[in-house]
Amino acid sequence: MNLAPYSIGIGDRFGHQGAAQLAALQAARQAGVDITPVWNKSNREHTLIGTTPADTRAAAMAAVRAAGWTGAWHLDADHISLKTVDGFLPHCDFYTLDVADAIGRPAAPEDAAAVRAALQPCVGRGFPALGRPEPVDSAALEAFLANYAGAVREAGRVYRRIEAARGRGQFITEVSTDEAVTPQTPLELLLILSGLAGEGVPVQTIAPKFTGRFNKGVDYVGDVAQFTREFGQDLLALQLAVQEFGLPPGLKISIHSGSDKFSLYGPVRQLLRRHGAGLHLKTAGTTWLEELIGLALAGGDGLAVARDVYALAHGRIDELCAPYATVIDIKRTALPAPGVVNAWSGEAFAAALRHEPGDPRFNPHLRQLLHVSFKIAAEMGDRYHHALAAAAPVVARCVEHNLYDRHLKALFL
Repeated sequence: MNLAPYSIGIGDRFGHQGAAQLAALQAARQAGVDITPVWNKSNREHTLIGTTPADTRAAAMAAVRAAGWTGAWHLDADHISLKTVDGFLPHCDFYTLDVADAIGRPAAPEDAAAVRAALQPCVGRGFPALGRPEPVDSAALEAFLANYAGAVREAGRVYRRIEAARGRGQFITEVSTDEAVTPQTPLELLLILSGLAGEGVPVQTIAPKFTGRFNKGVDYVGDVAQFTREFGQDLLALQLAVQEFGLPPGLKISIHSGSDKFSLYGPVRQLLRRHGAGLHLKTAGTTWLEELIGLALAGGDGLAVARDVYALAHGRIDELCAPYATVIDIKRTALPAPGVVNAWSGEAFAAALRHEPGDPRFNPHLRQLLHVSFKIAAEMGDRYHHALAAAAPVVARCVEHNLYDRHLKALFL
């Protein structure tokens, strides 16, 4: 099973917006670019709102039928580990092996020895194209093993669990290190890939932690020129890994929390074209924000629901933000009081939440808080779903416009 060169992690928290997202991908296809949808939802998100991987598959299948989608599509067991993978095995054909927690932990001696052996082809060589002209010596190798040997071996263990259940070649493998504390250098990315090859993991896409901040639902925070330089070197690292380690020829980078990184889309697009490279972009979380925007614009009970979600989230900031602490940066003093928001019109609410950087009404702190507050809507139950049904045409337009005009056009067209 091979992943197409361009793919996008979509989906939504409550399973209502798949057809609207596919409409955006159909528009991209009509414009000449095929982008494969990959529905993704992590165990963390299922746990927060009480859904299951079976629910995600049912919603995806319903959307494919409703939209008349004829292309490939996949279902991602997002950010899984040995502890969480089993519940996804009957339903998913794409697995994101999250090994960030193992980075920096001391590896068992036998694990370090296995990865050390896999990395021997890199020892004694310099990689100037990756910013490392001096040879990789034993000190550099041991420093890498101290940080990454356990993570590489953990990826191998999770992969073999999935392979035993699904069968070799019957699923797509992604490896994720994006929630690590420290970014990986291009050389470290190459060594990780060498270790994965030694583990027999046919990784098709890898999600590194990049320099800078990739906060949920807002633009990149960091030096764009530095990111551009490193991203180009990362693409070269992947090319080397394919050539030298026998990894799948379609190996590509995955950008997690990739939605709304508007300042990066131009440089990424240029580098992809220069290198003939593919990309996997994960954007699923912002669909829920477009639901709130659509509800606010619809007025009536939709606006009341949106206001109530914010008011409840404002009172539960610590609880809601804790699972996402590494990927949000909220200044609490910049959050409006619920009483202020309750006086807003639907357009004012939408303008504060919608990511239009040039709009002085846009509030990135409010947006990040609501990004991680979908649990509030889940607790509303029927009230939330009935409001969505009543506002369905408005919400669908918001979802399609956000995905196509802000993301697909900027990156791929």
